[in-house]
Amino acid sequence: MEGLAGLTIKTKIRILKPAGQVYEAIVDPQKMSHYFISKGSGRMESGKDLIWRFPEFDMDVPISVQNTVADQYISYYWDERDKKHLVEITLEADGSYATIVSVSEGGEDNDEAGIGWLQRNTEGWANFLACLKAYLEYGINLRKGAFDFLKK
Repeated sequence: MEGLAGLTIKTKIRILKPAGQVYEAIVDPQKMSHYFISKGSGRMESGKDLIWRFPEFDMDVPISVQNTVADQYISYYWDERDKKHLVEITLEADGSYATIVSVSEGGEDNDEAGIGWLQRNTEGWANFLACLKAYLEYGINLRKGAFDFLKK
């Protein structure tokens, strides 16, 4: 059964750090390893293909970076359920000491499987934003140990 319209996730949060710091925390795999991935094969730059590793899953996740604009925008594709999903992250300065971080991801049909994806990945992006905020504002890794139950 084909869905009637494509599904897209949209979520955002305000982080009390300048856009440059937020951008670097997302594109630099060393920084990202403190709140999201366990390891990345390189810095996110336009046209680069990378591999991400997550602490709770024993698998490599290929990332195809489409476009980066320093302190403003990052887009990449990753595969899930044999479909390419476009992720777009937009950074909007909110004064000189805060940034609105918006994430959108699309690529699923409006059907039962797509709705399941929408639920899982919406939770995932909300978690990503909360972890990014905790790392940048307080220097803590909310993700550490949070998903160990998935390994059982």
